[in-house]
This record gives sequence, C-alpha cells and structure tokens, in this order.
Amino acid sequence: MAKILHVEDNPANRMLIRQVLELEGHTVVEAVDGPGGVEAAQREMPDLILMDINIPGMDGYETTTRLKSMAGLENVPVIALTAKAMAGDRERALTAGCDGYISKPVDIDLLPDQLAEFLGGRRETVTTEQEKRYLREYNVRLVDRLDQKIKELTEANRKLAHTDAMKSRFINLAAHELRTPLAAAQGYLSMLATPGSKFMASADPTTQEILHGVISSVDRLQGIVQDMLDVTRIEAGTLQLKQSPVNLDRLLKKIAAEFAPTVAQRQQTFQVADAGHIPSLWADGERVLQILRNLVSNAVKYTPNGGQIKIDVEITGVEGRRAQQFVKITVSDTGVGIPAEEQELIFETFHEVRRIEHHSTSKTGFMGGGAGLGLPIARGVAEAHGGSLWVESPGYNPKTCPGSIFHLILPLGDTPTN
Repeated sequence: MAKILHVEDNPANRMLIRQVLELEGHTVVEAVDGPGGVEAAQREMPDLILMDINIPGMDGYETTTRLKSMAGLENVPVIALTAKAMAGDRERALTAGCDGYISKPVDIDLLPDQLAEFLGGRRETVTTEQEKRYLREYNVRLVDRLDQKIKELTEANRKLAHTDAMKSRFINLAAHELRTPLAAAQGYLSMLATPGSKFMASADPTTQEILHGVISSVDRLQGIVQDMLDVTRIEAGTLQLKQSPVNLDRLLKKIAAEFAPTVAQRQQTFQVADAGHIPSLWADGERVLQILRNLVSNAVKYTPNGGQIKIDVEITGVEGRRAQQFVKITVSDTGVGIPAEEQELIFETFHEVRRIEHHSTSKTGFMGGGAGLGLPIARGVAEAHGGSLWVESPGYNPKTCPGSIFHLILPLGDTPTN
C-alpha cells in the first residue's frame, strides 16, 4: 500500500478522502496549504500527492511546480483535484507539472482505481501547442504574483523603516528628557553625600547607606540614558570620536583594576594579557574603554562563580586592507555560552531581553539581564573606528558552560593616515 499526501484546505474533503484511502490500506498524510504541502512532502516523501488546485495563497499550480523542482520529488505523481471544471483547467494543471487530473466532487467508488493507475505509472499529457500556450499563461500568472509579493514586501519594509525611525526618535527624546532631571538629582545627591556636610553629620548609618544606594541607582539610570543616546547616534551615523594615539596596555590595566573587586566577589579568575608590545591605536580611548567594559561585564554576568575570564591580544591583518595593521582583542569566558541562532542577534538593540525575570539592577549578577544596549553599542563603536566585533560560541548550556569568545578588531596607528 502507498503513502499519499493530500493537500486540501477544506476539512470535510480531507476527512472524506482519508476515510476512502485508509479503507484501501493507504497511509494518508495531510496539509492544509501550499507551504505546508511542500514541507510535508519533503518530510514524508510520499508515493503520490493529491493536490487541491484552488487552495488559498500559494495555489496548487505553484505548489506543484515547486514540488517537481525538488530532489527526490520530481518523479512523484501529483494529481490535481478541482471543483472548477472550466475549459483549460486540466491543461493548466498538467502544464504546471501535475501528472493527472480528477474533477470534484470526487467519485469515491472510482477514486481507488484511479489512484492505483497513477501509482502504476499512468501519466496524462498535453500536446506541445497546448503546453506552450498554457505555459505562457502560467508564466504571466507567476510574474503577476511575484509583482504583487514585491509590492507587499516593499510596503512592509516601508512600515518597518517608519517604525524603526519612530523607535529611534522616541529613544532619543526619552533620553534627552531624562538627562536633565537625572543630572539635577545627581548634583543634589552628591551635595548631600559630601563628607562633612550637615546631612552626613546628622544622618545615622542606615540613612547614609540608603543615600548611597539611591546614588548608585541614579548613576545606573544615568548610564542607561547615556547608552540610549549612544544607540541613537550610532544608528544615525552621528557618533563623534575624539581620536588620538592610545596605549592599549594602559587601557587593559585600567579594565583589570576596575573589575578586580567584582571578579573577586564572584570568585572568578580574570587574566589580562600584557599588551606592552602592541603599537598605539588611533582611537577614542574612552570609547575603546566603553567597548571593553561592555564585553568584560557581559562575560562576568554570564560566567558562574568560580569561572574564568581572559583577555588576549595579537597583531593581525584584515582581508582587503593589507596596507594597515590591526590588533585583535579577544575576551573569552567559561560561561553558559550563546545559542548559534542568537550569536548575531545579540548585537541588535534590545535583543538581550528574553525573559523579564532575568532583569537585574546588578551589572554583574549571574545571568542578570539588562536593557540589551551594551553589545550593540560595542559593535557600533568598533565599526565607527573602522573595526569589527563578533562572537563565537559552541552553544548555550548552563550545565556544561561551553563559554564564548568575543573578537574585537581595531586599527593600529598613531596618526589618521596610518
């Protein structure tokens, strides 16, 4: 007995055909539309396909043409089913690649014998003239459908571009609106927390601790606002760099000192390579520090307590830019890793947020999610320098912790021309 795929959007018709064919001992696989039929055919590799020509969307003609172009399916008989029964329907179906044609309503007494003939090798054909005529007609239909799809995609892209522009404007507006009151709050809080101030002199230890907690929260919010502004500048191509010769070894030592308390608290090992042999970078030193902070902070967050984080450096070349030397900075960790499908998405704005419960006020708490701005900014700043940033990871596994390696490429030189 045979495995038969039935592509039909009408559930009553599917049920009737299934009952008839299963009584004959056939195995029936069903799909309700063209894309589903293509997927089912590739998965099941049926012996015969019953194709409703009038399925919505990708109709039976187009579905048949796609099936006949696929390896392993080119010789599987496709039998057209249609209730139209108009002049030329049979020829159109055969020209599109169908091997037979059965009108609806299907005669359930004749159907088993009809299918047995097609399974046995019977094929219906059209004359050469008919094939040429209906092939031209079919090509026109496909071109019209393609034109319509292009129009739909163009309109969808326009709407997405508009939405993206609105998002960028909103982020920029929100950041600017928050910036002023935050700056004022920081100023007042700093005055209160100044050693020797009247407030600090009269405040008990608990009140002082609360004040420092508020200051820390405001500082973190100020950092998010600054990140929002950086994102809008990067997306608009207006990020300004203050470039000069930069000593990479000094930057790395500064990063090591900044994160020393954090990695000690997390009982992590943090190794930073000596970069004294690396020539100067022509870069914005503060922006390079921003990249490194984001990468190391990310490594700390997604590496369990007791794990390892390492920064290595080497001089390298870049394909297509042989006249210039670059430095490759790698930040590797023994963390939970990154799924293959997300290794590019993590550089998209806000992508980091997958589950709301992973949000955290801590920059370094294990698995604490954030606003999803750090890595997009890091890549944007790297590219603004004429460099690049990408990640490699065997995948995500919080039990085995396969780790991740972030690769940062930046140009070397002590002048713009270098």
